[in-house]
Amino acid sequence: MAKIRLTKNELKRQRETLERLNRYLPTLELKKQQLLQEIRKIQHTIDLLQSEIEQVDRQVFEWVDVFAEEIDLQSLFKVKEIRTVQGNVAGIDIPLFEDIEFEEVPYDFFVLPLWVDKALEVCKEQIMRKAKVQIAEKQQEILREELRITVQRINLFEKVKIPEAKENIRIIQIFLGDLQTAEVVRGKIAKAKIAKRKERAAAA
Repeated sequence: MAKIRLTKNELKRQRETLERLNRYLPTLELKKQQLLQEIRKIQHTIDLLQSEIEQVDRQVFEWVDVFAEEIDLQSLFKVKEIRTVQGNVAGIDIPLFEDIEFEEVPYDFFVLPLWVDKALEVCKEQIMRKAKVQIAEKQQEILREELRITVQRINLFEKVKIPEAKENIRIIQIFLGDLQTAEVVRGKIAKAKIAKRKERAAAA
């Protein structure tokens, strides 16, 4: 603990510090709750997307078994761009999925079987879902880091700063109280001495 000045000004400063800490602590607690709630909400979104991806994968494998042709669907398109916009949660900037753009590779409709169009559509939807999962995981990463910092601050306030300010106030109050008591005692002693001098002077 840093050395403190045992003065009335320092007592005032420590009281103001304690008041400020007590006022700011509920804001941090609220932020912590918001972050936890948002992280849970994002996890729910990720779980739903993962479930959809797995379900579609199962359906596609069953469907592909029906066809003998082995076609590299991913050679027929490329991901050109995944667009995001900036969102805000509890004062924290996070990326939000906006859209995904594909670059089409021309192919001969007469050479490839009819089911390729539907297969390409399913592939693109799966890629979009996976892109949404990646962005949601990035959101969680950002919010978890902010949660870690917020919890650290709460602990610092609750376990260090607030008890420190209270202890400083207690020490200063004791010192000033002792000082005041000493002044009263000195005043009484001085008063008694003056009274004795007056008595002696009167007796002389």
